[in-house]
Amino acid sequence: MNYQLEGHPHRHAVEEMLLHLLPDRTVSEGVDDGGDFCQSILFEEQSGVLSAAARVRLDGVQREGERKGSLTPGQDSLARKRLENELLKLAIYDAVAPALAEPPVWGALTGVRPAKLARGLMERGASPQETEEHLCTRFQVSPERAALTMAAAAYAQETDRKIVQNSISVYVSIPFCPTRCAYCSFISAAVEQNAQFVAPYLEALCKEAEETGRLVRQNKCTVDSLYIGGGTPTTLSSEQLDKLLSVLERSFDLSNLFDYTVEAGRPDTITAEKLAVLRAHGVTRVSVNPQSMNDEVLRLAGRPHTARDVLESFEMARKAGFPVINMDVIAGLEGDTPARFAETINTLLGLGPENITMHTLAVKRGAAIRDIHANLARRCAVGHMLSYAQRALLRQDYHAYYLYRQKFSAGGYENTGWCKPGTESFYNISMMEELQTIISLGAGGVSKRVNRATGKIERYTNPKYPAEYLQAQERILRGRQRLLQE
Repeated sequence: MNYQLEGHPHRHAVEEMLLHLLPDRTVSEGVDDGGDFCQSILFEEQSGVLSAAARVRLDGVQREGERKGSLTPGQDSLARKRLENELLKLAIYDAVAPALAEPPVWGALTGVRPAKLARGLMERGASPQETEEHLCTRFQVSPERAALTMAAAAYAQETDRKIVQNSISVYVSIPFCPTRCAYCSFISAAVEQNAQFVAPYLEALCKEAEETGRLVRQNKCTVDSLYIGGGTPTTLSSEQLDKLLSVLERSFDLSNLFDYTVEAGRPDTITAEKLAVLRAHGVTRVSVNPQSMNDEVLRLAGRPHTARDVLESFEMARKAGFPVINMDVIAGLEGDTPARFAETINTLLGLGPENITMHTLAVKRGAAIRDIHANLARRCAVGHMLSYAQRALLRQDYHAYYLYRQKFSAGGYENTGWCKPGTESFYNISMMEELQTIISLGAGGVSKRVNRATGKIERYTNPKYPAEYLQAQERILRGRQRLLQE
C-alpha cells in the first residue's frame, strides 16, 4: 500500500505501524492510486495540543483514526518527537485495527523493549497497576502480554539496583556453527565451509580481549557479567575453549561476576570434555538448546541432532555441575503443531532446567526459510503454543524475567526468558533493557556505552563477518578506546 505524510517527516513511524498491522502488505511512500492507501496528518493546535489523524483505505473501505496529546512547557525536541511518533502510530492503529480479523496481541506497541517502556512510566511516577492499565487501555496490549511486560520490568528494576558506577558487562562472539540451521539469521559461518578462519579468528579475538582488558583496567571498570555467544561457541575444540577462557581470565577481573554464560546451543557440539573445561574456568550458566524435542521438526529445521541427543547433552551438563542450565525452544517451526510443541514443553519441564527461553520464529532475509506468508499463517498455531507454554511454566514456578520482540516474528509474538526463582541471567536483563555499558568482542559484536544518568546510548559495531573482522583489528581497538574513554 502507498502512504502520504502531511505536516510531519516521520516516515519510519508510519511504515513501522503499517507493517506491524499489515505484515503481508508492501508499504511505500507514494500517491493515492485508488488502491490501499494511508494518509497520516500531524498538526499543532493553538492551545499546545498535538493532533494526529490517519485516513486509511483497505480493500475499498475507508476508516479514520485520531489521537491528541498535550505538549509540556519546556519539552525538549527529543520528547516532542517521541510524542509525535506515538500519536501518529496510535491514529493509524485506530484506523486499521477495525479492519483486522484479530487485533495484534501487542496492540499498538511496535517497540523491541516493552518492559523498558513500562519502567519509564513507573520512573515518572506511575504505579505498577497504573502502568499495566496504561498498556492495556492506551496501547491495547492484551492482558496476557501486559502481565509478561510487568514481570520483566520488575526483574529489570531489581537488576538495575545491583549496578554500580563504572560497571560493565562483556560479550564475546564466536560466529561459527557446525552447520547452518534453516531458520538462522544470526551472523554465523558453517565450519565445514569456513574452517580456515577458525584459528586466525581465535588469535585475533584473544588479542582484542587482551587490549580491551587493558582499557577496562585503565578506566577502572568492574565486570558484572560475561557472556560467550554465537554462533555456537562449543564448535571450538576443548583446547581452543581452554585457550580463549584462559585469555579472558587474564584480561578481565572475573572475581565478582553475577553470571558467566557460554552457549553450548547445539547438542551435536557438546562433549563431557568441553563441559569440564567450561566448568573449570568458572562458567556458571550454559545453554543446551533443543529448539524442539520432535525429531521430524528438527530435521525440517536443519538441526542434525535428535531429541535423544538433547537428553544426553543435558545429562552431561547436569553431571558437570553447572548451577544454571538454559534450554531454548522456538514456536512456529516448520512441521510443528500445538500438540507437538506441548510435548516439547512437557519434556523440558520434566528435565527441570533453571532457565527456559521461549522464542517465536522470526523469518529474516538472512534465513533459508523466507516464505513470509507461510510464517504469517502460523499465527494462530503459535498463539496456542505460547499460551500453553506460559500456563505450564507458571504452574511449575517459572517467572518471565526478560522479553523482547523482533520484526517478522510469527503472529507478531515475543521472545521471553523464563527462570526459576533466583536463577535469572543478569547479562540478558542488562543487555536487553540497556541498563549498563556492554563491551562486545569479536565479529558482529555491538558495543553500547550507556549513560545511566541521561539514558543516552552510543554504539560501536565490529565488522560482521570473520574475514572482515580479521582485517580491521586496529580500527576496532581505536573505536573501543573512544567508547571507553570519552
